[in-house]
Amino acid sequence: MRIVFFGTPDFAVPSLDTLRRGGHDVVAVVTQPDRPHGRSRSKLVPPPVKVAALAAGLDVLQPERPVGDLFAATLRHHRAELGVVAAYGHILKPDILAIPTRGMINVHASLLPRWRGAAPIQAAILHGDRVTGVSIMQMEAGLDSGPVYLRRELPIGAEDTADILTARLAELGAEAVLEVVDGLDAGNLTAEAQHEADATFAPKITRTAARVPWHQSATEVVLHIRAFDPWPGAWTEGPAGDLKLFTPRLAEGAGTPGMVLQADKALVVACGEGAVQVAEVKAAGGRRMAAADWLRGRSLAVGDRLG
Repeated sequence: MRIVFFGTPDFAVPSLDTLRRGGHDVVAVVTQPDRPHGRSRSKLVPPPVKVAALAAGLDVLQPERPVGDLFAATLRHHRAELGVVAAYGHILKPDILAIPTRGMINVHASLLPRWRGAAPIQAAILHGDRVTGVSIMQMEAGLDSGPVYLRRELPIGAEDTADILTARLAELGAEAVLEVVDGLDAGNLTAEAQHEADATFAPKITRTAARVPWHQSATEVVLHIRAFDPWPGAWTEGPAGDLKLFTPRLAEGAGTPGMVLQADKALVVACGEGAVQVAEVKAAGGRRMAAADWLRGRSLAVGDRLG
């Protein structure tokens, strides 16, 4: 089948590679433009999908936004039968969705209709879900509301971060999307409408949302830190500025929420119920490092408040 592929981050690369190796003709790849990277912001870095597509000798398109007559005409020129979207990063308008003769399908990293929206992986961890997965759906004008061809489940590990879970779901999504494309090509696959009453939403992540809610229970704080690892990083205000926290676990102790209970060989902080030990931190302008190393020579002391 002739496919135009839309995707940008690492999550989308396995789907692109699997479709290509599965015998389908990827006639074009649409990805976001190269973006500045690093502290100086002077170097443009290509998205992972572009790197993979060029390595495979595929035609790459990088519109700032996927709109307009010129972009639509370019898509039509490729005469795609199907569009496949995996974490592209832009909402596609109905006129673009209609260009491939069989429309477009999406690799969504949740068990729809649970966690529609931009951040389903983070939402699943944050809310303590024990199982997540991928859904392959037919795209329509609504937000992740189209009928679903296939769902595949994946358990969430007790120490899974968003980064770890994203990598596992990317591989599962690649397997699932190839199965769906093969089924569509054979003409033996139908989609099932989602149950709107069961829909939940995972909004785009903001820095404010990643702030550590010390008033919650230790279990909830652990989930929060895992959900925002590595980006944008769960953060809190400290005596010396903002501090990002990683690799948490439940710890013994109690106190006012946000109070530092230990600050020598380990960083332990009180929550609304219980306490959390954090194994890694990242100070503003610094690198991610062991909390014990960061604490050496720091002014953080037992009784200080994080917030």
